Formats: sequence, structure tokens, C-alpha cells
Amino acid sequence: MTAFVTVDWAGRSVRIEHAWIAPERSNATGRAPLVVFLHEGLGSLAMWKDFPQRLCDAAGVRGLVYSRPGYGRSTPRAAEEAWDLDFMHRQAHEVLPALFEALDIQDKPWLFGHSDGGSIALLYAAKFSAQIEGAIVLAPHILVEDLSVQSIAKARTAYQQTDLRQRLGKYHDDPDSAFWGWNNIWLHPPFKQWSIEQEIGSITRPLLAVQGIDDEYGTLEQIRGIRERVPHTELLQLPDCGHSPHKDQAARVIAATLSFIQRQSTGDNA
Repeated sequence: MTAFVTVDWAGRSVRIEHAWIAPERSNATGRAPLVVFLHEGLGSLAMWKDFPQRLCDAAGVRGLVYSRPGYGRSTPRAAEEAWDLDFMHRQAHEVLPALFEALDIQDKPWLFGHSDGGSIALLYAAKFSAQIEGAIVLAPHILVEDLSVQSIAKARTAYQQTDLRQRLGKYHDDPDSAFWGWNNIWLHPPFKQWSIEQEIGSITRPLLAVQGIDDEYGTLEQIRGIRERVPHTELLQLPDCGHSPHKDQAARVIAATLSFIQRQSTGDNA
């Protein structure tokens, strides 16, 4: 069931939409692990559809899904508000800790992030490694590639000339808030220099990075670059898969996540 919590952020109170999955689930050692799902740049709680439930049921874990401010049913971005170059840093370093505090989360969660949500998960893991069990990131960005910019420019054309706005309206109270906040910053020329390559080197917790070989928003250099800087990272490169592995190869992503979490829990990293 969807609920709302209010946090203070950026000088105002914002309402964050969230939902728990199997919050009372336990295992032989006590409370089941908690997985927190961080959505993509145009995503929301609802846009995950049934994937978080399927993963949590298969892995025997609890889940928390939420919509970042500006998305879904959370407080929309004001029309005149432009996101800064550090917008993902602020989500990782300010919003996510505030959400955890507001929800009184005492566990060390697993982070499961897709696209921008994957980058936010990496930034959180880099700054607060001791506060998580580990992270699974799907199609994350650690730098801006020409391919990313080209695909995001195509998305702008689609938003202006097709029914994309109407389709996003099914998942966002204010689709313009979600779309233009994301699209404008990614196509802002100074954002071409954005990179978190140096920051992620401080990640010490287990990390699984997944990407589709046919990802239209980034090359495999994104996840390969993660392993260069975080050598213990496990990589999963998926054929017949675009930018959304949890949609294109859901069964493989669930199986890989289950195996990864289990191996870390038992100390078997072979």
C-alpha cells in the first residue's frame, strides 16, 4: 500500500511517496534483508510495476520502493526550478538519508538502483559505505557519453511530438515536473563534464553492476569503468537487453540478484 512521509529538503517540506514490500518478512537469522529500490530518470514507484514484488518474493527479502521528489505522487518540482549539476549527489547525500531517518530505518539496506537511480545508489554507497550491506546497479551512469545525450535528445522530441507526455501522466502527478527536470539538466551543455568516476573509488561494500549489451543510453564502458575503480565489483553483461534490464531480462536480473545477496550473506564469493 502506498503511503507518504514528509521530509525537510532544500528549504521546504516535501512529501515522498513510498511503499513497503513484505515488511514483516523474516528468515532463520531474524528480520529478512531490506532492499531499497531507486528508480530511473523518468521513473517512479508505480513505473517499477511488479518487479520489486517479484524480486523480494524470490529472494525472501523485504522491500522499500519510493518516488524521488519531482516524480510519481511525491511533491512535484516547481515549474521554475532547474536542477543543478549536482542533482544526483543531492538525492544521494540529502534526500535518501532524510527518507531513511523519517522512516526510522535502522537496518543496513541493500540498494537496487536503475539508471539515474543506479548512479544515486553508487553515490550513496561511496559516501555511506558502512551504512549499507551492498548495492546492485542496473545501467548506471558514471560519466556522460555522446550516446546518452543523443538518446535523451530523442526523448525530448518524443515528449513534444508524440503521446509520451500522456503516457507518463499515468505514473506522475505532474509529468512536466518529471520530464523537464531530467531532460533539461542532461541536455544542459555544462553537464557533459559530469562524472562520478573518482568518487566511487571509496565504495567498500559488495557491488553488482548490470548492463544490457544493447543499452541505448550508455555503453558497457559505464559498468567496466565501475570495476576499474571498484575492483571487487561483479559485472553482468546481458545480451538481448537494452537500458532496462529489469524489464528486458527480468528473470536473469532476479536470479543474479538472489545469488549475489545470498553469496554475500554466507561469505561465499566464489
